[in-house]
Amino acid sequence: MSAQPAHRRDAAATREAILAAAVVEFTEHGYAGAGVRQIAERAGVTAMMINRYFGSKEGLFAEAVDRSFSPPTVVGGERRDLARAIAHTLAERTAPDAERLDPFLLMLRSAPDPEAANIVRQGIEAHVGARLATLLGGSEADVRAQLGLALVAGTWLLRAVINTSVLSAADDDRLADLLTGMLEPICRSGDVAPVADRAAD
Repeated sequence: MSAQPAHRRDAAATREAILAAAVVEFTEHGYAGAGVRQIAERAGVTAMMINRYFGSKEGLFAEAVDRSFSPPTVVGGERRDLARAIAHTLAERTAPDAERLDPFLLMLRSAPDPEAANIVRQGIEAHVGARLATLLGGSEADVRAQLGLALVAGTWLLRAVINTSVLSAADDDRLADLLTGMLEPICRSGDVAPVADRAAD
């Protein structure tokens, strides 16, 4: 009777090892550059085991994206002072000496592949996009959430990946203040009148 639970534990451990290895490989090399054999080698299994547990490289990538985008990185779970919280976290997490933001690297390096881009899009919308939209509430929450994420991703790209001189050298607190001012209109839950309506006033 004890063999079956042990077998289940071994299967779970093998699956977890493959998924953990896949997250690393996809983050470092992107979807197109990460090979099934390299993932299997990192996990200490054969390539056949990946098909057994995940069906295909695409199936494995989908679960790796889900694993990467599930935990909060820049957008937390508190509605209070949301713009300032996002801004300060973003400034801190993109500082030159900060630990890298793996979900963003996975997104950047995999986006050129159409199949991978579609999976990444689903991951963003299901996790950080949905979380931010829920926190925002009010009119056009989904659109405002995506605009907020665009600001987050753009800041991360220029400051932490491309390392533009001005943003790289910017003081974290000052940068957070500027980002807060940009995010606050997005975070307001009240309706914003269309441009044509405001012009008519």
